[in-house]
Amino acid sequence: MTGYQKTAALRAAVDLGVFTAIGAGATIVEAIAGECKASQRGIRILCDYLVIEALLEKENNNYRLTLDSAALLDEKSGQYMGGMLQFLNAPRFWQAAMGLTETVRQGHTTLSGDGIAGDEAEEWVAFARHMQPMAAGPSQFIAQLLVGERQPARVLDIAAGHGFYGIAVASRAPNAVIVAQDWPKVLAVAESNARAASVGERHHLLPGSAFEVDFGTSFDLVLVTNFLHHFDEQTCIAFLGKVHRAMERGGRLVTLEFIPNEDRVTPAQAAAFSLNMLLQTRAGDAYTESELFRMLTAAGFTSHKVAEVPRSAEKVIVSYAT
Repeated sequence: MTGYQKTAALRAAVDLGVFTAIGAGATIVEAIAGECKASQRGIRILCDYLVIEALLEKENNNYRLTLDSAALLDEKSGQYMGGMLQFLNAPRFWQAAMGLTETVRQGHTTLSGDGIAGDEAEEWVAFARHMQPMAAGPSQFIAQLLVGERQPARVLDIAAGHGFYGIAVASRAPNAVIVAQDWPKVLAVAESNARAASVGERHHLLPGSAFEVDFGTSFDLVLVTNFLHHFDEQTCIAFLGKVHRAMERGGRLVTLEFIPNEDRVTPAQAAAFSLNMLLQTRAGDAYTESELFRMLTAAGFTSHKVAEVPRSAEKVIVSYAT
C-alpha cells in the first residue's frame, strides 16, 4: 500500500543529487543539504528513509553509499542508471497508474489517444536519452549473435530510439549500412550516439511513423526491438507484413520482447510487463512465444529461433523471410 513512497523517495533523491553529493564527500546532513540546495530537515528524513530502504548506510550521523547506489545512482559513476527515472516515472505514467481502476474497467489506457503508442509521444525522447543503460548489454548480445552467423550488409532499425541496436551491429560489421527509423526528435539522439561510436557515416535516418513511412527494400537484416508489445495482434501482423515486403528472401528479422511463459505469470518481470501495456496503450500486451510465432508466421516469417538475453528479462527471436 505504500510502495509509491519508495518510488517517490528514490525519485526525490535522484532529482536532488543526494547520491552524487554523498559520493563526492558530503556525508553529514548540513553538507548534503548545502550541496543539494534543500532543507536540513528534509534531507535528514529522506536520507534516513533511504538507509531503511538499504540505499544508504549510516554511522555516527554520517551517511555513505552502498555498493549498489555508488555504482548505479551516483551521476559520476560510469554505470549510472538514475536517469532512467525520467522515462520510467514520466508524469503521464504516474497519471496513468493513478487511474488504474478506470483503466481496468475500460480495458485500455486512460491516457489520451493511443497513449504512449500515439504519434510522436513526448516520452520517447526521454526514452532515447535515459534508457541507454538497459540496452547496452542486449544490443551487444544481439550484435554478436547476428554477426557471428553472417555479416549483414543492409540493416533496418525500426523504432531505433537511442540507436544502440543498429549501432552495435554496425560496430561489429564494418560493411553494414544502418537505416534508423523513428520520430525526428528521437533520431537526433540516435544520430549523436552513432557519431560517438564512429559509425555515423554508415548510419542513415528515416524519420516518421513506422506504419506510414516507406522502408524501402532489400534489407537483409531488420531489427524490431521492444515495439510489438504496444499494439494488438492484428496490427502487429499487418506491420510485420510491411516489414517482410522490405526484406530480401532469406533475410533475418530480429524481435526483442518481454516474453512471458504460457501461464502469463512467469517469469515475473516479463509477465508483469503486461500491466505497463494496460496502463500505457490501447491494446498492447506482453506476448507469449506462441502468440509471437503466430504473428510472425502469418506475416511470412519462418524458422523462429529463441535466445534468452543474458542478465535481462527479455528474449530475442530470430526469424527468416520466405
